[in-house]
Amino acid sequence: MQDKVDYGHFEITLEVYLKKNNISKNHLAEKANLQRTQLNTYCKSNIKRLDFDVLARICYALNCELADILSYIKPQNIDGGKNNG
Repeated sequence: MQDKVDYGHFEITLEVYLKKNNISKNHLAEKANLQRTQLNTYCKSNIKRLDFDVLARICYALNCELADILSYIKPQNIDGGKNNG
């Protein structure tokens, strides 16, 4: 049985972006036409499957790039899961 390969993961940094730019969640929820509970799950990076429509609305409302609110966290293993053998 093979070991699970660590490919890294994505982290939603929306809450950090909002605080840094002094934008309220209520303002963003209204401007992006999102339910506050839905926005909270994105702010807490508690999403299992990203909805690109939601991300597009958030980026549009904030006038930002996806990279401003979403980060790729590289795997801890240096070789990226490649075997040396």
